[in-house]
This record gives sequence, C-alpha cells and structure tokens, in this order.
Amino acid sequence: MHIAYIRVDDGENLEKAIKRFKRMVEKEGIIREWKKREYFEKPSTIKNRKKKSLERKLLKKARKVAAMKNY
Repeated sequence: MHIAYIRVDDGENLEKAIKRFKRMVEKEGIIREWKKREYFEKPSTIKNRKKKSLERKLLKKARKVAAMKNY
C-alpha cells in the first residue's frame, strides 16, 4: 500500500495543497485500489466480471465495425 504525502510550503494556500494531494492520490490509483480491496471477492467472481467486461468490449467493437460498413 502506498503512503501519500505532500509538503506544504509556508506561503502556499492550504486549498491548493489539498487539490495537489487529491490529484496525486487519483493519479496513483490509491482510492481505486482501496475500493477494489474493501471487500473480499472470490477468484471465480473476479474471473466472471472480467469475462463479462471483455464480452461487452468486443460487442461494442463489433457494433462500431458494423456501423462503419454501413457508411
């Protein structure tokens, strides 16, 4: 797990420092990782979720290709 921290300069606005911190946390994916690990998920559930996601992605791509052929 990452430990996120920033240094706040003497003259720096606190609101600006908070925004900088939020941006850093979002960029590193800390919140996304925390939400993913918040509850235990069975390996089979993870596999099914990834499989469904891939199917949706392929269907979307197929629809896009079909739409391009119609033009």
